[in-house]
Formats: sequence, structure tokens, C-alpha cells
Amino acid sequence: MTTEPLSRPRIVAAAIDLIEREGADAVSMRRIAAELGVGVMSLYNHVPNKDALLNGVAESVLSGIEFTDDPDAHWTDRVRAQARAFRQIAHHHPRSTMVVVSRQLHSHAGLLPVERALATLRGAGFDGPDAVRMLRMFIAFIVGSLLREVGVTPTFAPVHSRTVEAAEVDPALFPEVSALTPLLAECDHEAEFEFGVELLIQAIAVHAGQ
Repeated sequence: MTTEPLSRPRIVAAAIDLIEREGADAVSMRRIAAELGVGVMSLYNHVPNKDALLNGVAESVLSGIEFTDDPDAHWTDRVRAQARAFRQIAHHHPRSTMVVVSRQLHSHAGLLPVERALATLRGAGFDGPDAVRMLRMFIAFIVGSLLREVGVTPTFAPVHSRTVEAAEVDPALFPEVSALTPLLAECDHEAEFEFGVELLIQAIAVHAGQ
């Protein structure tokens, strides 16, 4: 058993580890105490309740985003970089990322990625309402891609899907599905993500008349 002193970062790290193994529904103060081998009351010296703990999980995940943003680059390149940075951290912590998007954070770690994304869009000439809508659109796309890629559902349960086989599809009833079964049966997740990002960027560029 570790002799490392109990601390908020250690408690949050234990929660992230548990979420990635079993999902957010498994988190409780008692369960985290058991994971750390300490008394449950000792947690409250560092984290007041489960809600604060989940906020800590979200903040910790967001703080791990590595931005390589170039303020002199074209806004489309900056949006690409920011989307990829969020995808990378989401890929490392898929179930914890679902916690991120379910929380309303007001901390530095929670607001910094939002600030950077909005500043990029505003700097590109979009007004406030459009910038907020576009940010939400990208988040929805990234989370949707994550659900497909790692098999995490909104209830944090793993998805056990099986590939559609040509023999299972009646071509008379489903001619397109039957014809495209080989394509439906495979997915290059990175290529799919890049394709989606490019479509979104082109769409907002057209919207702006750029």
C-alpha cells in the first residue's frame, strides 16, 4: 500500500482511474476511500462531496489538454489544432471526458479551453452568438466521434456491437446497406474525425462568406 499522503490530486486521480474502469456511476466517496485504502471521512478534508470530486475529475482532464496554438496562424488551422487537442485528451480519458461535458465548470482549467476556442472564432470575425453555436457544434461532433470510437455511451456502459455481415442483409429490402456493407463494416477513426472537422470548418467558412 502506498505511503503517499492523502491529497486532493491523489483523490481525483483515483476517481479518474475508477471512472475509466467502471464508469462514473461507480464513483462514491466510500468507493474512492476503499480504492485508496483510507477512511471515508478522511476524504472530506480534501474534497467536500461527490459533486466537487466530479468537478475535480473534469478539471483534471481539461488541464491535460496540450495546446500548440499559433496566434498568427489562419483561424481554420487554429480550429483544427484545438479540435485535435481535445480529441487527444478525450481518447486518453474517454469515460472521464463524458464527465467533462456533463459539468458546468467555472475554474481556470474549465474555462481556459472555452476561452481559447471562443477567442479564435471571435478573432476570425464571428459574432458572439455564432461563436457560441460553433463551439457547441464542434464539442457535439467531437463527443459523438468519441462515442463511436471507444464505445462509450451516455450511460457509461460499454458497447458490444458486432459487424453487419452481408449475409444478414436482405438486398431487396435494404439495397444501399447491402451494397455498402464493406464500408459500413470498417472505420478509420482518425480519418473519420479529420473528415468531419474539415466539413465543419468549410461550413462555417461558407457561413461567414470567407
